[in-house]
Amino acid sequence: MTDSDAPQYFDLITMGRIGVDLYPLETGVPLAKVETFGKFLGGSAANVAVAAARLGRSTAVITRTGDDPFGTYLHEALKGFGVDDRWVTPVAAYPTPVTFCEIFPPDDFPLYFYRRPKAPDLEIHTTELDLAAVRGAGIFWITGTGLSEEPSRSATLDALRARAKAGTTVFDLDWRPMFWRDPDEARPYYRQALRHATVAVGNLDECEVATGVREPEACAEALLAAGVELAVVKQGPRGVLAVHRDGTRAEVPPVPVDVVNGLGAGDAFGGSLCHGLLSGWDLERTMRHANAAGALVASRLACSSAMPTGAEVADLLAQTVPPGGASLPSQS
Repeated sequence: MTDSDAPQYFDLITMGRIGVDLYPLETGVPLAKVETFGKFLGGSAANVAVAAARLGRSTAVITRTGDDPFGTYLHEALKGFGVDDRWVTPVAAYPTPVTFCEIFPPDDFPLYFYRRPKAPDLEIHTTELDLAAVRGAGIFWITGTGLSEEPSRSATLDALRARAKAGTTVFDLDWRPMFWRDPDEARPYYRQALRHATVAVGNLDECEVATGVREPEACAEALLAAGVELAVVKQGPRGVLAVHRDGTRAEVPPVPVDVVNGLGAGDAFGGSLCHGLLSGWDLERTMRHANAAGALVASRLACSSAMPTGAEVADLLAQTVPPGGASLPSQS
């Protein structure tokens, strides 16, 4: 990861968490009783890059894995999904993280992260970043998890400063309480990141950590006041609220689906959000597309391998869906 005078252009570069998701192949079964699992690429930054690649975008991810067979698997998986892995490097000292979940549709999907003594994706150093590529990307996407520990925290903030709000810079609030001592510890770093971002996206829990308020309209106003141009507040069964600094706003309902596993829905939403922003769509079209992409993943078992194509999203949007179906979970 060295600075280059002529970096390859990417529509989207994400930076942050990666790992192996081990999902039960049985639903409604406690983890202690599960006997068979499926192995998938996981981690929010990686999943968002995959989601955008599925929609035809050129994407890359900045992250780190263990120097182990699971790390090899993640490289192969990224390449298989069309995501550039040039900035995915090994850390010999720490194993590649794994994450287990339980699946109790429609709205209970507990997660169990195995990221100790430390996750390799938190060992990203500023000196290793290709800052010219970060500045040149159509969209640069960072996550709250990347702020949780050093040296990733400083590297993330340094990348944001170098980016200097060029193009679109998205802060995925990505609040995971198990990675922090308490919200008060996280809030100052979230505020720093918001000053350098042009878009903030998160559910109500995440917005509350970032802003100290929880009501959706108040969250949007607080995020705009913190420095972003566009605030996207995911409201679970109430859909999504998006408010731009210029006064444009959109509030669209969720797409009803039979939920199988809601864990990848937020990442599919994020990849679609990037696609809509890069396409220059109006706010309502972007939000409707992102909602539909998230709904499709919520109706499937996996995360990364479940990310929809543009044709699949278009087909879902074209369907006439009766009201009252199961709604997209608020998890991201």
